[in-house]
Amino acid sequence: MRVIFAGGGTAGHINPALAIAGYLKEKQPDTEILYIGNKGGMEERLVPNAGFKFTSIHVSGFKRSMSPKALKANIQTVCRAVSATSASKKIIKEFAPDLCIGTGGYVSGPVLKAANELGIPILIHEQNAFPGVANKMLSKKADAVMLAIEDARKHMKEGCNFVVTGNPVRREILLANKMQSRKELGLDERPVVLSFGGSLGAQRVNEALAYIIARSGKDGKYQHIHAYGQYGLWFPDLVKKLGTDISKCSNLDIREYIDNMPVCLAAADVVVCRAGAITISEIQAQGKPAVFIPSPNVAENHQYHNAMALVNKKAGEIIEESELTGELLAEKIDKIVSDKDRLAQYSENARKMAIIDANERIYKVITDTYNKSHS
Repeated sequence: MRVIFAGGGTAGHINPALAIAGYLKEKQPDTEILYIGNKGGMEERLVPNAGFKFTSIHVSGFKRSMSPKALKANIQTVCRAVSATSASKKIIKEFAPDLCIGTGGYVSGPVLKAANELGIPILIHEQNAFPGVANKMLSKKADAVMLAIEDARKHMKEGCNFVVTGNPVRREILLANKMQSRKELGLDERPVVLSFGGSLGAQRVNEALAYIIARSGKDGKYQHIHAYGQYGLWFPDLVKKLGTDISKCSNLDIREYIDNMPVCLAAADVVVCRAGAITISEIQAQGKPAVFIPSPNVAENHQYHNAMALVNKKAGEIIEESELTGELLAEKIDKIVSDKDRLAQYSENARKMAIIDANERIYKVITDTYNKSHS
């Protein structure tokens, strides 16, 4: 089988593609894979590092402003879209794929459009509750649209071939055990709060968490694992200004980045985080109650819709960034942790939403599409 993947812009589009590609190679080692990404995008680094062949086209997104600068940029975007489709056709003809899989982001649009025009079967994987523009536009042309959650269906075009597959979840997440993970981290029986705002860090999230982490440094009520991110190096100083020296508190594990997330997630009683699609899928797989603080700086406000899919199922709480304060966040955490029935309910409902066989479901869609096109 020869497969082209297209997706980029954020890790939320790239990592699912890499997970699917990796599972394909695991099941069928002779599969030939080519990844098409955006020139200058993070996929240019992540894809080769994962061991897959990579090539790029040049695309950009539309600006919503009506300023002269934005209008000029939008004209460039239209021109790039035309040239990107042409470049994609050339790459596709040379590689001769059996099918093409798009995981979202600006780059997936011209690639899937070109593949469709060349008669190549196309598949779409949508990670979010609120689908991206490229995926919505091409959904009717796709042989199958793979959804992470059922809620996404209502935002897509009618008449599409929808299959709920879930998001690929790392095997390490699925296998991690709470008691074993706590032992590995040297944690005791006190409640564990895990928090993070992404690999770069999120200023408002960090500022709010500083309040409750400083409080825990004084009263010892909770154990905290918190990642402040690449741009949050000021975080320990802020906590110190609030009266707590992190280095002197054994119940505080504060770091720039969490590189053992499966262990930390398994150990947690409650999670505080953004509402990226893959993060949510991992939280569901572990059945963790969460307080979501959706990023307001993402396309179509999709993190809000991701979070609300859980909130509506009584599997978590939400605080919009515009309303976020340290006091409100502490109140939400206290409410969940202090109520054993609520804790158990959120945990059970989150786990009920989990799709832990996503890789197998996605693989079945791929092989069914391949077999149909070769029958």
